[in-house]
Amino acid sequence: MELDLIILLKYLFLGALQGITEPIPISSSGHLVLAQHFMGIGTDNLSFELLVNAGSLIAVLLIYKEDILRLAKNGISFAFTRQEEYKKDFRFIMYLILATIPAGVIGVLLADKISVKNVYVTGATLIITGIALFLIRNLRGRKRDGDIGIKDALIVGFAQAVALVPGISRSGATIVAAMGIGMRPATALRFSFLMFIPVSVGGTLLSLTDLINDENLGELLLPYMAAFFISIVTSYISLKWFMNIMAKGNLIYFSIYCFIVGTAVLIFA
Repeated sequence: MELDLIILLKYLFLGALQGITEPIPISSSGHLVLAQHFMGIGTDNLSFELLVNAGSLIAVLLIYKEDILRLAKNGISFAFTRQEEYKKDFRFIMYLILATIPAGVIGVLLADKISVKNVYVTGATLIITGIALFLIRNLRGRKRDGDIGIKDALIVGFAQAVALVPGISRSGATIVAAMGIGMRPATALRFSFLMFIPVSVGGTLLSLTDLINDENLGELLLPYMAAFFISIVTSYISLKWFMNIMAKGNLIYFSIYCFIVGTAVLIFA
């Protein structure tokens, strides 16, 4: 019974860690690598990581449900009516789709080579994330949803592909790229998390067979479900908090955090 409780607490911690770190620019994958190395409570189970990532996806869907419904409604309306009033949202959808292609293609072709779960690589990439956040900390672009073009979508899309490397924050990389090419912070944040949805949905669907065939599923069903639900709750709270931070322009705090943690990892690992 005591061992079962320890296992449950371990997976609850990992689910909460994923949930807290996924929305904010400090790399959830990098923190899972660090948890495994320093605390001995990580997991090499890919199906589990994708499960808690799905929890973060649900939180994003809940927070951006109004944007999603509006885009879907107006996108379909434009496809059938070609009315100018719906064109902006239709184009936004097309750019979101375009932006997801680089990460999808690179993830399929080079996943084993890119996803290096090495603590020193994670420390170095956290420092890189910190530098990138520092460089754009004061940028306040003017581009809104309707001002985004093909080039913008591709640049942010390739930034998301770079974030396949543990330690490079997905939200951080895409927001840095978006703000670097002139998007307003609110637009950059919305574009970043809306483009997270198709990539996460695709990864979740592709992992269903792995999860079903997971030899540990019967034994770890309760810890898995507990981690899944805690990742939903913590992701929701974390993203709401981060939206407030973005509105105030306080990205410098995440930059400092990445510098400190990345440097500490390289020194003490």
